[in-house]
Amino acid sequence: MKRLHGGDIGDLVAARCYWNQGGLWSRKKAPGWTDVEWQIRNWLYFVWLSGDHIVEQHVHNLDVMNWALQGHPVRAVGMGGRQVRVAEEFGHIFDHHCIDFEYPNGVHVMSMCRQIDGCEANVSEAVVGTKGSWQSDVRRGGHTVPVITGEKPWAFEGGERNPYEQEHIDLVESIRAGKPLNELRTVAESTLVAIMGRMATYTGRAITWEMALGSKQETFPDKLTLDMSLPVPAVALPGKTKFV
Repeated sequence: MKRLHGGDIGDLVAARCYWNQGGLWSRKKAPGWTDVEWQIRNWLYFVWLSGDHIVEQHVHNLDVMNWALQGHPVRAVGMGGRQVRVAEEFGHIFDHHCIDFEYPNGVHVMSMCRQIDGCEANVSEAVVGTKGSWQSDVRRGGHTVPVITGEKPWAFEGGERNPYEQEHIDLVESIRAGKPLNELRTVAESTLVAIMGRMATYTGRAITWEMALGSKQETFPDKLTLDMSLPVPAVALPGKTKFV
């Protein structure tokens, strides 16, 4: 893909995306809660419920990368861990991930997500081409807008609109027009990219698209009931945790 919102930036050669923020809420186990009820109430921190924050949250940035590069990565290598958020109420997920996703034609995307208080915050995407670059979060006029720099500079000049409202507007308009939106493949591929990244950080291995697609890993508890015993899974250890 060579064009982003009306500005030609040439052949795409690299990109980066971030969802770096502070910590989120957590709930200690209350008297009378079963293991399953506590985990559901603390759903952010269990892979069987959220997929880890790379899947639950950073997936939105990865979706932008797939859109910009018009495809999905073929390989991922990453690192991550559980540095600060280590108490029981934080389940077993990591608090940071950093992944190098390789897309077709040798284009690399640096992906970073973190949920640790007191650190640099950044939720954005950027793409670099042979004729310029695009960035999603340039500060102008009191709010952030997408901007292209290079041979054909461009900046978004429309009014700021709530994206959560806009997605519902688009959905309702598509139904009324008899042209339903079907983004199932897009959503499925973006989700698998995030899972692929998690596999890379959890295992420490290079994970290909085919490996992720063919994985036999099952994260959902077997024969789940609300009153069953459900211990907190062990935290993944890169180099020790096996790819399944």
